[in-house]
Amino acid sequence: MKIAVCIKQVVTREWQLRVNEPKTWIRDQDASFELNEPDAYALEEALRQKEKHGGEVVVVSAGPARATQVLREALARGADRAIHVESDTLAAADALVIADALACAIREEKFDLVLTGLQSDDQGFGQVGVVLAEKLGMPSASIIMEVQASESGLRVKRELEAGWFQWISLPLPALLTIQSGINQLRYATLKGIMAAKKKEIRKVTASGSAAPAQKILRVYFPEKGKKTQMIPGSATEAAKALVQKLRDEARVIA
Repeated sequence: MKIAVCIKQVVTREWQLRVNEPKTWIRDQDASFELNEPDAYALEEALRQKEKHGGEVVVVSAGPARATQVLREALARGADRAIHVESDTLAAADALVIADALACAIREEKFDLVLTGLQSDDQGFGQVGVVLAEKLGMPSASIIMEVQASESGLRVKRELEAGWFQWISLPLPALLTIQSGINQLRYATLKGIMAAKKKEIRKVTASGSAAPAQKILRVYFPEKGKKTQMIPGSATEAAKALVQKLRDEARVIA
């Protein structure tokens, strides 16, 4: 089975976020970066499917030159090779542009299965996977908690609301967006790190033609403030008024 895993490089959670000068994104020149956590679960699932069924795992990332870091990490964990769609403009691009760039890079590879994380830790829209499926003309399923692959296709378990799950079947080729927690992550061994240095990272130019479908107007930190309101009347009257405000205005009680 030939599997592609789309991964993204995101700012580490420990880094102190700073807004850039135009106030349209974060200032990432001095930031530290890591592999997007949901994508790590997608990579782990791909490696497990390869161990069961054989084949090849190819990691794909669209982003600036620094994204090579997460590609090397994925290769160290066990991926066979990598494709890097390199462009500085993709660092903060929207889902449509990213999906279009990924689709152009992997379409000719004829993958049997394409996996993505459910969403990214930075923008968190959860759209790249489903848009990419449409671009590739593949059936897709999202929020996947279990994957059973066979020669006839896939049987997957989707997470629904309120603790419910749904089993569905899909033909191959297909695209799945993987939910975090689907499996136990493995980490790169010293042997894997050494082997990754010899594995191929093929760089391709972003050739997608999709125009952005959205625009970030302003990024800002929530303004902190407090407001004191005095409730007049007797203790009984004040208590009734307080309960009403907590229920109707603050909505912290039912």
